Amino acid sequence: QVRLEESGGGLLQTGDSLRLSCVVSGRTVSPFAMAWFRQGSGKDREFVAGINWRGTGWIYGNSVQGRFTASKDFAKNTIYLQMSNLMPDDTGVYYCAATDARLETAAETPDTYYYWGQGTQVTVFS
Repeated sequence: QVRLEESGGGLLQTGDSLRLSCVVSGRTVSPFAMAWFRQGSGKDREFVAGINWRGTGWIYGNSVQGRFTASKDFAKNTIYLQMSNLMPDDTGVYYCAATDARLETAAETPDTYYYWGQGTQVTVFS
């Protein structure tokens, strides 16, 4: 069975950088389209970044474009989210997600994905 495990969250100040990790177990990463989402307190789940099933073509949400960079380590079955110039609005629980669907472009809606990690908290203070 597929499992996703996020790690790397923490408490930071405005302008800091942080890298999140998500390890996939149960099967290899390559058949999955994957994505990062985040959810602030009292807010809807927001698309952050996504990759198609081929492992190419990362796309990003408008609010993080130019500040966040996602990547994939095929050998370690891990995806990463490198976050730079963090702001208080980046605060939230960050989730990784996956789907067996062989999407040529990552979907930006959470209901597309049916495998989810438990989330890791990122808190950014002014």
